[in-house]
Amino acid sequence: MPDALLKLEDVQKRYGAFAVTDGVNLAVESGELHALIGPNGAGKTTLVHQITGTVAPDQGRMLFNGEDITGLPAHQRVRRGIARSYQVTNVYLNCSVLDNVALAVQATGGGSLNPWGKALRRDDRFARARDVLQRVALAPKAGELASRLSHGEQRRLEVALALATGPRLLVLDEPLAGMGPEDSEQMVSLIAELKHQCTVLMIEHDMAAVFRLADRISVLVSGRVIETGTPESVRASPQVRKAYLGDEAVSAASARPEDVR
Repeated sequence: MPDALLKLEDVQKRYGAFAVTDGVNLAVESGELHALIGPNGAGKTTLVHQITGTVAPDQGRMLFNGEDITGLPAHQRVRRGIARSYQVTNVYLNCSVLDNVALAVQATGGGSLNPWGKALRRDDRFARARDVLQRVALAPKAGELASRLSHGEQRRLEVALALATGPRLLVLDEPLAGMGPEDSEQMVSLIAELKHQCTVLMIEHDMAAVFRLADRISVLVSGRVIETGTPESVRASPQVRKAYLGDEAVSAASARPEDVR
């Protein structure tokens, strides 16, 4: 696929006799929001770890922007433009919101955090951090400790940390996890904006959000991709209904107005 920003070919990870990812083939096209869905235990988190470089595959290869990144460590993938958020909020709770993002800017965009290393000037670093906070609607909270943010705000801060790296591919690992309706709607609105700024690979269990946001969806079951297509084709697939979605989930996803573009 010539437009694929990320391409996985026969990617596999085994723990003993158990294949967590079992010959995954996946292509994420440049400029799309690609959702990865599947039941618990399908291998989604392990696949994300393989894409971002924290787990090495046992076989297969991964191409990013045409380059083979299969053997690259995580930090080199970040520098090439792959950033991620996590299922569990992962921010510096005792630092201010602004300092959290400034540290991310410094670590990935301005050289070493070592005080004797080459670094961005303080003014530049914080200007970039404030710009990122504006993008995730957290600018008014810049001076507050991250520990004082609500759960939904902390999740948006984590997205800001990923955005601070200037990613070409943003991997969102269950961005709506643990959120109430209001926070979920704010996050959905944020992701709808982000999909116009960079390529997004989103792992999510909220089917209503997935079908509102995704350009294409891949369904992972027992470590294998069983279907990839538009939301409409995935919703209509008998194989996907049987293996994962079921009639109730499809009906719930269809009931929500698809007003996010």
